[in-house]
Amino acid sequence: MDAQQRESLLGQVTAGASSSFLDYVSATNPALLPFGRPLPAGTMPATPHGTTIVALTFDGGVVMAGDRRATMGSMIANRHIEKVFPADRFSVLGIAGTAGIAIDIVRLFQVELEHYEKIEGTLLSLEGKANRLGAMIRANLPMALQGLSVIPLFAGVETSQPQGRLFSYDVTGGRYEELEHHSVGSGSVFARGALKKLWRPAMDVQQAVAVAVESLLDASDDDSATGGPDLVRRLWPVVYTVTPDGATRVGDDRLAAMVHTIVDRRTLEGREA
Repeated sequence: MDAQQRESLLGQVTAGASSSFLDYVSATNPALLPFGRPLPAGTMPATPHGTTIVALTFDGGVVMAGDRRATMGSMIANRHIEKVFPADRFSVLGIAGTAGIAIDIVRLFQVELEHYEKIEGTLLSLEGKANRLGAMIRANLPMALQGLSVIPLFAGVETSQPQGRLFSYDVTGGRYEELEHHSVGSGSVFARGALKKLWRPAMDVQQAVAVAVESLLDASDDDSATGGPDLVRRLWPVVYTVTPDGATRVGDDRLAAMVHTIVDRRTLEGREA
């Protein structure tokens, strides 16, 4: 669904209609949905896949970060892909799995939240956002059974509460609230091990961003599908922080300095990773 189609559909929905954009499109033109198109018979070709996403809480919000590599089988399909997106002003969404469908679901979810706010005149609660994302992942189950799965990681804050919350999902749309930190994707087992050792209660935002970056660095050391920071190409993870003031992307200059600090420290310590 491109931007013109989304704007056209939004313009057709009146104030008395359902607050769910997904329900509206499902009823009027399901072929526009990422999971509404029939697949051809036969074996599915290899498609680019996104990999590792990490998220963790800090004192006042949440951080989410993703590496920049997409793989297609044993090949690197893309070194610049972005896998973490703002869902709305107070939440972020990271995706692992089939990249093309995942990015379409992100766009659909962003419109779903924008549509709800326009119809209802208020933000959907964080719990409500997490539930609606689960419904979208559940709708993708027929695709997932053919190898085109999408596994998101969702995080955000309520405007009236300073603490952040994290939600993970399975391929059927099952939603699970995580405590403190979590990771999804091919490098998640390694990133999660790093998060367990590095996360501390009451961290500030700077410390939390550093932990997210270091956990991705650890994942890239053991998982070939996870791309580590590239000092030659100057490619850094995509990192967002979310507080009651809103979602903010961490700048590349700040990330570059952080990566160099981590690498210099490990070099000085004589560590392999």
